[in-house]
Amino acid sequence: MDLNEVLMFTKVVETKSFTAAADALGVPKSTVSRKLAQLEERLGVRLVQRTTRTLSLTDVGQAYYERIRSVISDIAAAEKVVNDMQATPRGLLRVTTAVDFAERCLSGIVGDFVKQHPDISVELNASDTLVDLVEDGYDVAIRFGPLAESSLTAKRLCSIEMFLCAAPSYLAEHGTPSKVADLDEHRRILFAPVARVQSWMLHHGKETYEFARPARVISNSFATIRAALIAGAGIGVCSDFMVAEDLAAGRLVRVLPKWASASGDVFAVYPSRRNIAPKLSSFLTHVSAALSPAPWKRAISGR
Repeated sequence: MDLNEVLMFTKVVETKSFTAAADALGVPKSTVSRKLAQLEERLGVRLVQRTTRTLSLTDVGQAYYERIRSVISDIAAAEKVVNDMQATPRGLLRVTTAVDFAERCLSGIVGDFVKQHPDISVELNASDTLVDLVEDGYDVAIRFGPLAESSLTAKRLCSIEMFLCAAPSYLAEHGTPSKVADLDEHRRILFAPVARVQSWMLHHGKETYEFARPARVISNSFATIRAALIAGAGIGVCSDFMVAEDLAAGRLVRVLPKWASASGDVFAVYPSRRNIAPKLSSFLTHVSAALSPAPWKRAISGR
């Protein structure tokens, strides 16, 4: 089926004129005449009776028009939906990120976003499993760098830091390290996100120190590491976004603050930079503003 033939046929019927149909569609009259002739030839029937003065439908033409006009109307309605969605951010936005980041940071940002955009709904999937955005149907993922090479587009949002901290109760009982070598005598809380990561390299200028096993608590969950630290189980390396409020409230304190792990970047990752849907464009703008600067940076600095 050639939809151009069908469209021109319906327009001829509605305007009762080849000339008016051509004007309405913005094409030459000869194009309308040719397309209608091709439609009739393909169907093997005459749809329109033409004279020099009048134009009327045959019985077959009338029956065909009655059935086809709803199809054309549905197509027009579908195009209007697409155009409306492109003009105004709306629809379902599917987002995925790591569990700890979703619970500690992104959930609040998403809450503010949907308040500001009443026509957008958000499905936030909190998972530490790396999903395939295209295959699993997600619009955007918030991920931590460095990123693997891929065809996806990545927009940097902010950075995170990893540093040593402990509860005041632990330090009161076991003492506060004054130099990095003192860590060898302390209980360790180790964040191991994947099996191959079993240590964190700490840096101070050109000096380095490997914070690794043995450890009293090992977990792939920042929430577990944070809870163990607050409980006074030892000294651990944790991300700033997880412990910023605890540092501000005094539940945790930094240990050897001149020593830290290398900082990493946080990215919004999405399938394509071309023809970005307004709902995604709006979300990228919102999350970029919410993380510039990141709220946990303000909490740590006291601003």
